[in-house]
Amino acid sequence: MGAMDTEEIFDVVDAEDQVTGQQPRPEVHRLGLRHRATHILIFNGRGELFLQQRSLAKDMWPGVWDSSASGHVDHGEDYDCCALRELGEELGLPPDARPVRWFKLAAAPATGMEFCWVYRLDHEGPFHLQESEVRGGGWFSAAGIESWLQHRPDDFSSAFRLIWSELASRGLRPGGSAA
Repeated sequence: MGAMDTEEIFDVVDAEDQVTGQQPRPEVHRLGLRHRATHILIFNGRGELFLQQRSLAKDMWPGVWDSSASGHVDHGEDYDCCALRELGEELGLPPDARPVRWFKLAAAPATGMEFCWVYRLDHEGPFHLQESEVRGGGWFSAAGIESWLQHRPDDFSSAFRLIWSELASRGLRPGGSAA
């Protein structure tokens, strides 16, 4: 995206996720202002999770592994529309791929000060990865992700590490507690 990224405008929100104003993307990140994002976790019929490796051109967490798709909620957009848009932009999925709201994370340093709605989608692929957003991707078992996180946590975005922990605390990981 490059130069267009500087033109993005985000809604700035308070501690209750209520809009208080708008700021350009670079200012929101520079000032550490609360804003909104979505993360979508896509599982296949074998219970594997599709993870994406973020593009090296990303301004935050370049080159690390992250949720299946994720992105900022633009000014005036709601969480659900953002989730659908990100599925199309990053993975090439059509608008009829309807993710389900799963749980919400509060804005915190680990999320980049983003309130995050986490969505779940069951889908087998294939995906058409947008090179400007996604470096690569693959399907991983819950046990494989858990082991990877234990041995190399810095391979993942801090938001994904928080989401993975939240999945465990809510008993939502595929494969039960052995994940």
